[in-house]
Amino acid sequence: MKANNYTSIALFVKKKRKETKLTQVELATKAGVGLNFVRDLEQNKKKTLRVDKVNDVLILFGHELAPTPIDREKLINR
Repeated sequence: MKANNYTSIALFVKKKRKETKLTQVELATKAGVGLNFVRDLEQNKKKTLRVDKVNDVLILFGHELAPTPIDREKLINR
């Protein structure tokens, strides 16, 4: 199964949280988001996410959401 952008974000956040030895509770507190948001984000439960909340989490790891170029051929051949 090919990872989509939501899955990539979920895997990134979970990996970084574990690398920094933070619990989900600690991450939620430091990022100023709810524990359920962190859990849903890491488990890829939501297909729509608030960009500001995702960035609140990503900023702790030195990242943020940004436009990324895509291969237009992939769009055509879907």
